Amino acid sequence: MSDDASLWSALADPHRRAIVALLLERPRPVGEIVEACGLSQPSTSKHLKVLREAGLVRVRQDAQRRVYALDPAPIAQLDAWLAPYRALWNRSLDALGRRLDETSDETSGKASDKASDETSYDPKGPTTKD
Repeated sequence: MSDDASLWSALADPHRRAIVALLLERPRPVGEIVEACGLSQPSTSKHLKVLREAGLVRVRQDAQRRVYALDPAPIAQLDAWLAPYRALWNRSLDALGRRLDETSDETSGKASDKASDETSYDPKGPTTKD
């Protein structure tokens, strides 16, 4: 596998990301990738070459066909690189959730206080003063 810059560069192109998404489902021969992506065969081959050189895909010969599959190692490496950013995002979302809960509790408390002022329940039923 090559350096991180080539991984990011390879994944920067939307056609290559589409190919990676297809290969996430299962390994595929070039013909299926061409058909699914709607690209020409030469263009698809160029994209597959970039993905192969970045270490994102592997190719094997199956009779006359070339079958491409994802190589999970570079994806795992990207996932490890993204982990601290994901943790930062989760902390931000957790803080937002706590703030929304606090706001909701404050609003609920005011609403229930107001409701209890307006309607009170007397187990003896309504009373009238003469």
